[in-house]
Amino acid sequence: MTVSSKALERGMIALARSRLTVAASLSFAMIAIYFGFMGLFAFAKPVLGTMLAPGLSLCIVLGPLVIISSFLLCLIYVYWANTIFDRNVKSTMEQA
Repeated sequence: MTVSSKALERGMIALARSRLTVAASLSFAMIAIYFGFMGLFAFAKPVLGTMLAPGLSLCIVLGPLVIISSFLLCLIYVYWANTIFDRNVKSTMEQA
């Protein structure tokens, strides 16, 4: 194994580790949001039934927010992948 291939291997390992860290963090955030909402739905129905305005309960507000949060987390990942991760891949490949 040459020096450049060792550097490339270390760079690729660092890239894989950073991708795993970001993906796991965003996945954990989505799991926490979803199961938090489901936990409220299962164990605290009176809280979700709180009326914020006539015809508008807390559940009606939080439900769509769960869906919107999944899109936002996806957008965060796409932004990160297309800016930071791709730049790091390019620089790692140029060093090899």
